[in-house]
Amino acid sequence: MRLPVFVLALAAASGLQAQPAPSAQRGQLLYQNHCVECHSVRMHWRDQRLVRDWPTLKYQVSRWQGVARLEWSEQDIDDVARYLNDTIYGFPRATTARR
Repeated sequence: MRLPVFVLALAAASGLQAQPAPSAQRGQLLYQNHCVECHSVRMHWRDQRLVRDWPTLKYQVSRWQGVARLEWSEQDIDDVARYLNDTIYGFPRATTARR
């Protein structure tokens, strides 16, 4: 009886290690590795910025990753948008269930 409990506990522990980093941290890594070379943080503070709310922030992240041919997933786009929103913009956003 103890062996199945041990195997279950081991499987649960290994599953915890396989979890991805929280979205804002992943977004920060993606932004620093792919965007900051051309887009310093100062760019987000300029008066002529195209981002005015959460939907336009996500749209611009999606647009520019496409221009750069990064082939990001929807999760990657969301993570970068969350990072930028949490650190710079502070727009209210619709909450969606994480998968």
